[in-house]
Amino acid sequence: MVYPDRAAAGRALGTALEHLRGTHPLVLGLPRGGVPVAAAVADAIDGELDVLLVRKLGLPQHPELAMGALGENDVLVLNEDVVARGRVSEAAFAEVERAERAELARRRTLLRDGEPVSMTDRTVVIVDDGMATGATVAAACRVARAQRPARLIVAMPVSAPEAAHRVRPECDELVCLWTPDDLGGVGGAYHDFHQLTDDEVTELLR
Repeated sequence: MVYPDRAAAGRALGTALEHLRGTHPLVLGLPRGGVPVAAAVADAIDGELDVLLVRKLGLPQHPELAMGALGENDVLVLNEDVVARGRVSEAAFAEVERAERAELARRRTLLRDGEPVSMTDRTVVIVDDGMATGATVAAACRVARAQRPARLIVAMPVSAPEAAHRVRPECDELVCLWTPDDLGGVGGAYHDFHQLTDDEVTELLR
């Protein structure tokens, strides 16, 4: 199973989330790649669209591999096994963390028009274009949990099995359409996996 693009993946996810129609769910995309998936989900289930700001902390020598993730409100999630295997020094970790905190602040300024939509007592659906390690989504779940949603759902078009295992305890429901044993990277699940621009994301949010 390979998706044509992120919007197609979102439409497929929307079909799997039909049970949420009528609950006025809040659908939160993780920028940038999760936003077109979330937009299609929100359209399919009559949800309200917003973003949840988190940043992956990429391994210095392999930035696509998450050694952890940052979220708003100073949430930090570590992949301690990745840090250990990569022999990441404290100084190297701190350098990556500094850069990603700066990018998190930049995106907050760019993508937030005032305060984020309240999650309290809402059905909240966290959406990304896929999970390789689950660190970023785990951070997103912890940011969301702090706002006391009525129900927290994670919805993914694709995930590595170990990432799904990691994220499942962080949410009330995990909906994942595809968990291949040999997922080398999320991009392998898409024909079109281009790097989204800030303009593309802001246009979807409008």
